[in-house]
Amino acid sequence: MRSLAAKTVGLGNTTGLLKFGLLNLLLCAFLGSGAVGQKSSGSGTPSLATIIEGMERAQSDVRPQVAYQLIREYRLFGAKSSSSDSEVVAEVDFRPPSSKHYNIQTRSGSSRGEQIVRRILDHEVEAATKPAETHTAAVNTDNYDFTYLGESMLDNQACYLLGLKPKRKDKDLISGQAWVDKHSLLVRHMEGEVAKTPSWWLKTVRVKLAFAYLEGTWLQTNMEAVADVRFVGPHTLTSRVLDYRGAEVVASRLPIRSVSHVAERKH
Repeated sequence: MRSLAAKTVGLGNTTGLLKFGLLNLLLCAFLGSGAVGQKSSGSGTPSLATIIEGMERAQSDVRPQVAYQLIREYRLFGAKSSSSDSEVVAEVDFRPPSSKHYNIQTRSGSSRGEQIVRRILDHEVEAATKPAETHTAAVNTDNYDFTYLGESMLDNQACYLLGLKPKRKDKDLISGQAWVDKHSLLVRHMEGEVAKTPSWWLKTVRVKLAFAYLEGTWLQTNMEAVADVRFVGPHTLTSRVLDYRGAEVVASRLPIRSVSHVAERKH
């Protein structure tokens, strides 16, 4: 397995939400940008409308066109815990335009971690089958109003900093900020609170999402979701990409993984 660090181009920092009550969590990833804008401050800075238009166009252009495989590590931390209660490593296979499958490779610690990760990945597989224009989680003008907050450096990359205001109360939307690369106009980082928590048990859910190129494919690379659970305290779920594998790996292994995953979900 080759090191991810050797394959990542411009690592930067699409969403997730942590649901803890009856051990139920739903996490949605976002790739996106967009919303309504009118003006920006500073001479030489394009208008907010121009930034948003370019951001939406850039995101459309980088939708995955080739098959790939990701190896992801998930870690779940309990309240006031400095070490993880559970760790899960999952293999995620994607074939364009809308086929996605996963397989749990390893798990350790509490079984709750695997239950949560399976719910996340089941949702991810389901979302992959939907047309891009129907994605209610996308960061675009259908789902957000934007404000221009200025410019900011992120991992040595110049970015436009945009405020995100969801147009409706929705568990898939984030009230917060997005860092948009000034050159590519792709969203490098998003963070904020989920606009609507999915359960009474959760007082707030705060998420951070990071995106970067992995061998020419623009993908979410890191995630952190912190849920403030009533009577229990904060619980944290993190994920990171350990490895990226190209189309030849998916082509040789996807049929087997697909059958295995379908069989697991039926039991």
